[in-house]
Amino acid sequence: MNAAADKVLYLLKTQGKLTAQACGEQLQMTSMGARKHLQQLESNGLVDSEDIASKKGRPNRFWFLTEKGHQRFPDRHSDLTLQLIDSVKSVFGDEGLQQLIDKRENVLTQTYQQAMAGLSLPERVRVLAQNRASEGYMASVIENEDGWLLIEDHCPICAAATECQGFCRAELNLFQTCIGPDATVKRTEYLLEGARRCAYQISPK
Repeated sequence: MNAAADKVLYLLKTQGKLTAQACGEQLQMTSMGARKHLQQLESNGLVDSEDIASKKGRPNRFWFLTEKGHQRFPDRHSDLTLQLIDSVKSVFGDEGLQQLIDKRENVLTQTYQQAMAGLSLPERVRVLAQNRASEGYMASVIENEDGWLLIEDHCPICAAATECQGFCRAELNLFQTCIGPDATVKRTEYLLEGARRCAYQISPK
């Protein structure tokens, strides 16, 4: 697969459904060129499309990643992760698995808090996103009227989180602890409930 096609995949991963024209505009190519890449990706089973009615004229065709397309992005060795989770539950039970989740949360909390020490709330939000991005979550921050929206377009531990949603609860607690008492953190989009990504609203108190 060429670099341009990889860019199209990344765009659909981070922005969701897009038309060929929108892809072309963002990647600085013609809509015909973008459509050619999309059709090739479709033939490989990586993207699919649907026609959505518009207020004027013909329906617009929107392209999106298939499950196979999402799998093009790394998930940190999901098979091994699931085997380890099953082994921990088998040997140590649910309590042992919870201890493992708590340990991971504590280690990440220390790492994040060290990076955020002495920073203002906006700076802490930015550093949180940077840390998550470095861990493979494709994280970014958008400032909005309620504060900031932390967006994670990819979940490198999705297989583990699907098997045990305690990982997701731990991460929400992690964000709240590290951001501090002067803000609230609320999950607004959740991959495991059918959203295409996870997102968190961070609002000053």
